[in-house]
Amino acid sequence: MTPRSRSPRLRPLLLTPTLTVTLALALAATGCGTEPAPGSRTAADRSSSAGPAPGRAELEARASAAQLVAEHVWVTEAAGYALARQSVGVLGDDGFGSVYTEPDGGQIRLSVERLPHAGADCTEGPAPGSSQEPLVVCERDGDQWYSATESGHAYAREQDGLVVTLSGTRQEVDRATLRAAARSAHRADDYELDQVLPPAGEGAGREPVERGDLPPVGDGAPNNDVGASG
Repeated sequence: MTPRSRSPRLRPLLLTPTLTVTLALALAATGCGTEPAPGSRTAADRSSSAGPAPGRAELEARASAAQLVAEHVWVTEAAGYALARQSVGVLGDDGFGSVYTEPDGGQIRLSVERLPHAGADCTEGPAPGSSQEPLVVCERDGDQWYSATESGHAYAREQDGLVVTLSGTRQEVDRATLRAAARSAHRADDYELDQVLPPAGEGAGREPVERGDLPPVGDGAPNNDVGASG
């Protein structure tokens, strides 16, 4: 296909505030809080090294506590890469994001989003307000779309109304590694959910804190009135 200069509609390549936070967490997590990719262990490995996965009700509760939708949690595997547990979090309204890292600093970002007019096709034009670099590659690769700018690249596909994207910088992650990670990506099973989700009780701290100085009506501005004593 002739290289195209239009930007894709795939937000995962953009340095949005959400992804910026995710990247910062991943950098902090490199060297700590990482573990083998959940999908890299066989059923035999699981049965010999760990007990059965928690019940679905418990997993759903843990996902909800972390403000995640269990069905939107995906995992992948790539040689030499491990999941950075501290990078796991919600993306957008009900999406999922995580980062896989390797010892030399390479990062593969996995994102799952329910995008407007959900489509992984990078030929559809730029997203509104996009400030992304122009595309230098946009082509079909199997059942996925591969797109690249001068600095970054991504594989994306649409499944069940969700756009699943694996992305990274071209300097850190070569196309073959990114393709392998994209092809290995799948919805987490119960065992993998148990490995990815925060432990029970840990996600509760992410809930919004109720402030006592916010009035029940009006624009929600803090109540700074003081008493007669000043």
